[in-house]
Amino acid sequence: MSEQQTIAVAMSGGVDSSTVAAMLRDEGHKLVGLTMQLWNQRRLADQPGMAENREGRCCSLDDVYDARRVAETLEIPYYVVNHQDRFEKDVVRPFVSEYLSGRTPIPCSLCNNHLKFDQLLVVARQIGADLIATGHYARNHFDPARNRWILKRPADRSKDQTYFLFGLTQEQLSRTRFPLGEMRKPDVRESARQHGLNILADKPDSQEICFVPGGNYKQFIDAYLHEQGEQLPDTSGDLVTTSGEVVGQHGGIHNFTVGQRKGLGVATGSPLYVLEIKGDKKQVVVGGGEELYTQSMRVKRLNWIAIESLEAPMRVEAKIRHRHEPAAATIQMETDDTVLVTFDEPQRAVTPGQAAVFYDGDDVVGGGWIA
Repeated sequence: MSEQQTIAVAMSGGVDSSTVAAMLRDEGHKLVGLTMQLWNQRRLADQPGMAENREGRCCSLDDVYDARRVAETLEIPYYVVNHQDRFEKDVVRPFVSEYLSGRTPIPCSLCNNHLKFDQLLVVARQIGADLIATGHYARNHFDPARNRWILKRPADRSKDQTYFLFGLTQEQLSRTRFPLGEMRKPDVRESARQHGLNILADKPDSQEICFVPGGNYKQFIDAYLHEQGEQLPDTSGDLVTTSGEVVGQHGGIHNFTVGQRKGLGVATGSPLYVLEIKGDKKQVVVGGGEELYTQSMRVKRLNWIAIESLEAPMRVEAKIRHRHEPAAATIQMETDDTVLVTFDEPQRAVTPGQAAVFYDGDDVVGGGWIA
C-alpha cells in the first residue's frame, strides 16, 4: 500500500487495530477510524448470573473509549457506528436458536460475515474511503494466474484468524487490507510503544464472545429469553448410548456440546462424553472417548476463495474449530450445496454448527458450516 489512499480503519480499542492505524498514518494515508457498537454490555446485567463483567470481552464501552483516545492521539477523524439491531438479528438470535436446536454455533464468524466486513464496507463507501483495514492476523493478495483474491494464513501462526474469515467474498477481500499479516504479536506490541500508544501496548487480547459474560452460554440464553418475554423451550430428554439404551435424563439439549464430559449427570465405570445431539428427538447420545472420532463429515453453505468452485476431488487440510490443527483430507462435492470431507485419520469431536475451513498450504481454499 505505497500509494496514498483513503482507508477506513476498523478500530476495536485493542493494540492490534490501534497499531494498524498508527502504521497507516505514518505511511501517509488519509484515515478515518470506525468502531462498530454491536452490543450493550450492561444489557441483561440485572438477570441471574449476568452481572456486568467486561474482562476478556471485546467491544465494551472501555474499548470504545480506548479507540477514541487513539484516534485523538493520531489526529484522525473517528466515528462510532451503531449496528446493535443488525447484530442482534444476524448474530445473537441465530446463536440462541442454534443452541436450542442442539448445535454449537460460532458467532465470531457470523459477525465477520454479516457485519464487520459487510457493513464496514458500506460505511466506508458512504464516507468516501477506498479500502478498509483491520487488525486481523491474516494476509491477502490478488493472484493474476487465478484471477482471484487469495486469503492466506499470517506469518504468526499462533495468532492465525483466517478460520473466522472464511466467509469473505472476493469483493470484500479486494477492498480489505491486513497490515499485521507479516508481523508477530510481540513486534506489534513494540510498534505500539514506538508510536506512543504505551497504554495499549500491553492490553490483553479479548478472549470471550462479546455478549456472553464469563462464557456461560446457558445463563445467557436463559437471561436473553427472559428479557424477550419468551419461555425457554422444554428440550429435556434422554441420555442414550449409540445402541439406543437410555442411561439417564438431561435438563435440555442446549446444555451440551459434542465432546463434553462434565455435567452429564450420570455415573458409569468409565468416562462418558457427548457424541451427538439429536435435537428432533431431544436426545443426547453419550459414549466412550474412542467413539468421539469420525473420519468424514458434511459441510454446507459454502464459500470458495482460492477457487471459483470445486469441480473435482481436492486434497486439503481441514480445520474444524479454532484451536484444531488442520488435518489432511479429501473434499468433493456431494450435492450442489454440500461437500463431503473425508479425513486421512479420524478426527475428534466433529461438531455440527462449527465452521470447517479448507487450506492448501497457506491459502484458504474456502469453508462452510458442519452439518
